[in-house]
Amino acid sequence: MIYTIIKKNSYQDSINLMLLTNAISATEGVNKAQIMMGTPSNKDIFRGAGLYTEELEAAQPNDMAIVVDTEDEKLIDEILVKVDEYLQNQATSSTGDEYETVRTWDKAIKAMPDATVALISVPGTYAAEEAEKALDLGLHPFIFSDNVSIEDEVRLKRKAHEKGLLVMGPDCGTGILDGIPMAFANVVKKGKIGIVGASGTGIQEVSAIIDRLGEGVSHAIGTGGRDLKSSIGAITMMDGIRALEAHRQTEVICIISKPPAKEVRDEVVELLQAVSKPVVAIFLGEKPTQYEGNVYQAYTLEETALIAVDLAKGNEVKRDYNTGSYEVYNVELKPEQKAIKGLYSGGTLASEAAVLISDALGLGTTITNEDGYVLKTGHQVVVDLGDDKYTQGKPHPMIDPGTRANFIEEAAKDEHTAVILLDFVLGYGSHDDMADALLPSIKKSVSYAEEHGRKLYVVASVCGTENDPQDFQGQRKKLAEAGVIIKDSNNQAVRTALAIVGLKINDVEKVHVDAAKPEKEYNFEVSKEMEALVNNKPSVINVGLKSFTDSITAFGGRAVHFDWRPIAGGNEKMRKILNLLNNYRR
Repeated sequence: MIYTIIKKNSYQDSINLMLLTNAISATEGVNKAQIMMGTPSNKDIFRGAGLYTEELEAAQPNDMAIVVDTEDEKLIDEILVKVDEYLQNQATSSTGDEYETVRTWDKAIKAMPDATVALISVPGTYAAEEAEKALDLGLHPFIFSDNVSIEDEVRLKRKAHEKGLLVMGPDCGTGILDGIPMAFANVVKKGKIGIVGASGTGIQEVSAIIDRLGEGVSHAIGTGGRDLKSSIGAITMMDGIRALEAHRQTEVICIISKPPAKEVRDEVVELLQAVSKPVVAIFLGEKPTQYEGNVYQAYTLEETALIAVDLAKGNEVKRDYNTGSYEVYNVELKPEQKAIKGLYSGGTLASEAAVLISDALGLGTTITNEDGYVLKTGHQVVVDLGDDKYTQGKPHPMIDPGTRANFIEEAAKDEHTAVILLDFVLGYGSHDDMADALLPSIKKSVSYAEEHGRKLYVVASVCGTENDPQDFQGQRKKLAEAGVIIKDSNNQAVRTALAIVGLKINDVEKVHVDAAKPEKEYNFEVSKEMEALVNNKPSVINVGLKSFTDSITAFGGRAVHFDWRPIAGGNEKMRKILNLLNNYRR
């Protein structure tokens, strides 16, 4: 039987409801459960999960919908008690907050008139509207929200550029502003390396390695993953480069990008050649053979960090950073065991693994993405479990181990699997103890393989720093004690997995050549708003997920929490009318 409970006018943020869904789903006797707001898109998710009911039809976007599939009707009262207790705990846990909470933009600005950044994590349907309001108030929007149309992204970024502001995002999962972690970010020492990245976990991997090598990061500016598409033209990346060029404390600039449009990539590189500071650039999927002028192009994220640290320390840049040995001794595999299964929580880390494995197989380095699979050839698989396909109505795999645990156990059942390749991404926003959460599935999978006469290897890297809240060394130790082969980077983990199945990458030594002179003059003057962004600790209006204020205030930033609710109760027609009226008044 499927039971539906609608709680009227009871708005909760999506991550809270995803975690609550997990807790309710684990209740003995519950076959399936889903708790979401009653938006049209969420109703589609209910329908896809086989949990759509007539009662849902009347639910409004501001109503919380609880749908439970169970054979035991008596469980419903117990579940409702659990729901109320969870929501009450969420309310009471925030009573000692060190920041003010408001309900409107006017009150947010009144509480923090010198605000510089708006961190926006509302549902994607509303994110563009809130970002536009932030721009009109002279704030730099940091848009964590996804499911923002590319048309809205182009419009917002063009408007920001004209106003001397910077739109970070949408789908900007990571940032560091003057040492302050934003959204999902690691705790990284402050230093002289500045990063602009069209990649969340790419920024995390590079900044964490920089920290572990003893250097630090001035700023890590996220652009959102689509910024280097033709339709957008790297607006945020190029404005971010100009901001770091003007920032005195930044001595080395790092650029991180998923595969870009070629014409956009070329324009970015031309701008970089006009910068006065040394630059390290990685365009994932490109295998460079030379350094050009002051631009040092890298093949892997680890190499990006290593070159940046050498430049920051005044060391000579090496021609090849991939000279280590990745051999694993006493490998015991059946003849059919040739496959690597990469099961990733980080999209860029998954893409890097796909590039390296494809390279070793002689398939080139082009990245594709089909339903989250960034590599699928024969029995070789690399999957990005943070892809929208796997996160519809579910928490991201950096938060929730459930989806990845299932994939690990399925991978072990494939007789061709030799290696399961994993990433563990630490930092604010991520699971408190992902090693402990996934070890039962890892151990179960290794045991399953042994019972069927096979040896199964698990290779992993931990993306984090010594100061991350999850205990970097503790995570590594737990995994190593369980027999997981732990490496210091994703690059090293992938190369180790390749060595286990008898494959390797043919690396090239780069030559250093003079760069062609840029065809046009570039203006590196920045607005006073951009100067304020890079020269001061951020003062943040946090619009949406309350937990994002924790890292801001913990590291010396200032925050006001905007306890956002959809206007007009989420009624689409009324919302548009009210927005038009507000725009008319402005």
